[in-house]
Amino acid sequence: MPDAADAKLRLVVLFGGASAEHDISCITAAHVLAAADRSRYDLVPVAITRAGEWVTPTAAVEALAAGGDLGNSLKPEGPAVEPLVALRGSDPAAATVVLPLLHGPHGEDGTLQGLLELFGMPYVGSGVLGSAVCMDKAMAKDVAAYRDIPQCKWIEHRHGIDDEQATIAKAVGELGLPVFVKPANMGSSVGITKAGTEDELAVALKTALAYDDVLVIEEGITAREIEVAVLGNARPEASLPGEVLPGSDFYDYEDKYVTGNAKLQIPAKLSDEAIAEVRELAIRCYRGLRCQGLARVDFFYEESYRSGPGRGWLLNEINTIPGFTPASMYPKMWEATGLSYSSLIDRLVELAQEVHERRSGFSTAL
Repeated sequence: MPDAADAKLRLVVLFGGASAEHDISCITAAHVLAAADRSRYDLVPVAITRAGEWVTPTAAVEALAAGGDLGNSLKPEGPAVEPLVALRGSDPAAATVVLPLLHGPHGEDGTLQGLLELFGMPYVGSGVLGSAVCMDKAMAKDVAAYRDIPQCKWIEHRHGIDDEQATIAKAVGELGLPVFVKPANMGSSVGITKAGTEDELAVALKTALAYDDVLVIEEGITAREIEVAVLGNARPEASLPGEVLPGSDFYDYEDKYVTGNAKLQIPAKLSDEAIAEVRELAIRCYRGLRCQGLARVDFFYEESYRSGPGRGWLLNEINTIPGFTPASMYPKMWEATGLSYSSLIDRLVELAQEVHERRSGFSTAL
């Protein structure tokens, strides 16, 4: 039998999910599995279908066994499997870490993290609270405001509680036009609309309400879009920042995943002073919203504040399970900072083990 010290760690890569970001997750998982060190990990892909069924993805398992090409996207197709069996495997004593790559609801919002906590499984990324708070853009803004983190002006709309006409009037009166309307619990720019008139705002509310009962309406601002990758637990580190240069009116789903017109500038062309500012603020945001493991912190930068009007750095949002293909901003920013894609995966696994070891030692005695 192999020595325990030489045994590979089971790395369960969980992908798919019952959200509008299902396809993106399948792409992310293919690239992570391709990049992970197979001499170090026993790679175990597990899929969740759009209907929420857990399955063993046959094609991915066979490709890994044969050392073949996984392709650009994994198919969440195969025999059904019980979640606990899929996560723990046939040997419950085997060292295992779960790498959740499910973007959006039912994966990034604390629900999956709660399941993993109940199962006692080490997992990559933020815990239940940090995941839930960051996923809900409205709640994240409330917490950020309490922490005195600068943001653009915004209001909240709750279906069944707030009157739509009153919300429209409030948005126009307090924010002006144009505004951006977003589902609170969604990512990848799904359901986001820019509205320049009251009629467009009414349509934008209906569009976003197809995805969530809570909406965020933000002022339209002219600013640079700067992102920072953060990595760590109690003592997080921030990467060099990157800049998104949208190919359309704003950085929407088409721009990100369909047309490919958006450009990414990594590192962003900023002064040394501005880089130091945004890295420090990214860590402050990360800690303030209870993140751990990893997150991508997105900002607006009103650069004119240095010479006159403008507010400088404004938090846009925090993504606790950011896009993770080799072309995605999060790993590319770390690569520019000196940490390779495969080494980044190793570091995330180590951070997951660190948190689990710490929490496993908490007392349950009275």
